Amino acid sequence: MKFVIITGLSGAGKSQAMKCMEDLGFYCVDNLPPILIPKFAELCFTNRGEIQKIALVIDIRGGKFFDDLFGSLDELRNKGYKYEILFLEASDNTLIKRFKETRRVHPLSAEGRIIDGINAEREKLEDLKVRANKIIDTSNMIPSELKEEIKKIYIEGSTKNIIISILSFGFKKGIALDADLVFDVRFLPNPHYIPELKEFTGNDKNVNDYVMKWPESIEFVKKLYDLIDFLIPYYEREGKFQLIIAIGCTGGKHRSVTVANILYNYLKKKGQRVNISHRDIPK
Repeated sequence: MKFVIITGLSGAGKSQAMKCMEDLGFYCVDNLPPILIPKFAELCFTNRGEIQKIALVIDIRGGKFFDDLFGSLDELRNKGYKYEILFLEASDNTLIKRFKETRRVHPLSAEGRIIDGINAEREKLEDLKVRANKIIDTSNMIPSELKEEIKKIYIEGSTKNIIISILSFGFKKGIALDADLVFDVRFLPNPHYIPELKEFTGNDKNVNDYVMKWPESIEFVKKLYDLIDFLIPYYEREGKFQLIIAIGCTGGKHRSVTVANILYNYLKKKGQRVNISHRDIPK
């Protein structure tokens, strides 16, 4: 039996994850009081032939009941019930944006700032995150990408555990704080100062061709390939589930976008699980 506990930060996509699990044939229960988990697990495991895949969403919406979670997890382990924890998280900026877009109130900041609730929740979930079998950062994911990752983990049994998220950004709007690796490409010639290229982005062929026509650009990309190829197996060996690679230039519109796209296409062709987003391209 596959018994999965879905948890994580509010706004990180737990509801979407539960819908994905339902689509994949899991019997899902949302917001079950943690104290009932051992009894529910006993019921499920004794009816093994009827229900093969279970997913429970457990989070801080349970209020004081949430404090019973660790005791229930220990009880599951002591009784020999095998389970997995899927933990969803996202960057502060992403979570704040999602709460504002949906006009929802954070469970831990009903009368205060959203960021205060996020910080309190991160602290409360820190020990639970350590216990997680899988951690997915949904900051740069759309729902279909999250579903694809869940499918690879729980249905296809993918042997490649690491998800690579590539992010382009502009330093003048702030560094990408959630990045594992940050590369500064401000040393490359800047299309911003070419009148006929200024209004285009790195997604356009004319900008891409300009950025990549210089010897230093070609040499940098080759070295970038070598470094990433070297690092990925070691990150996977250490159990890292997601690697966020940020490429930055001055405005986040030309050079960083070009290099990010090139790295994305390279990793995609190599069969890596990779997604990309351009933070500072004007919407």
